[in-house]
Amino acid sequence: MFSIDQYAYSNRLKGIHPGEKIAFALATLLIALVAPRPLTPAVITILMAGVTIGAAGIPVRFYLQLILVPFSFLIAGVAMVALTITNQPQAGLKGITLLGWTLGVTPDGINLAGKIFLKSLGAVTCLYFLSLTTPVVDFLAFLRQVRVPTLLVDLISLTYRFIFVLLATVDDIYIAQTSRLGYVSLRTSFYSLGQLATNLFLKAYRRSQELFTALTARGYSEELRVLEVSYPFSWPFFGLAAVLDLALLILVLIT
Repeated sequence: MFSIDQYAYSNRLKGIHPGEKIAFALATLLIALVAPRPLTPAVITILMAGVTIGAAGIPVRFYLQLILVPFSFLIAGVAMVALTITNQPQAGLKGITLLGWTLGVTPDGINLAGKIFLKSLGAVTCLYFLSLTTPVVDFLAFLRQVRVPTLLVDLISLTYRFIFVLLATVDDIYIAQTSRLGYVSLRTSFYSLGQLATNLFLKAYRRSQELFTALTARGYSEELRVLEVSYPFSWPFFGLAAVLDLALLILVLIT
């Protein structure tokens, strides 16, 4: 999570106007979701991964580690979609029959699971492109420019900050436990994990209160204001993004 924020501030597309990157990511995500065939989401996955790694300069190893996080959840989710449990005969059903009930898969179930998997993976790569290339400060500034209600923007900002507070608390507790050999065996690992879960909420709540006190001391009055950077409009990026999305739309129509 911390690395995502670091790369968002240091990638090669940092200077591109955030509105262009948001529009490109959302338009591509929409195409991935509405595409009737799995080919288009598969192409979008490769395209967005290539843009994020090749154009933005995100390390391949870090990107692969990041993509493994939703990958495991997607595999578990689509497996449930592909499996069928029935006591009625179905065309193409193959599996294990016990007491008149059959647990197995059908060609239609596998096809549906494949579509959901590729659509989800394509959508995830679009969001990763946005997260790894656009700092949250620029994202929130763009939301203010397009007249998104201030309350909603501040809520997004505070939620984002408190996620970091929670992760920082987990990191501090884990390092302290590790330095005291808290994870040297399975038994001590379970004990340390329980202690971490027990103390996490209290410590995170205390740190969030400290953060709120710091904001109040700096003049917080129900609206967060930060220094906003003005980005020039990039016609090359806009043109390339438009061409890519147009090509994807053509692919949707011909497949």
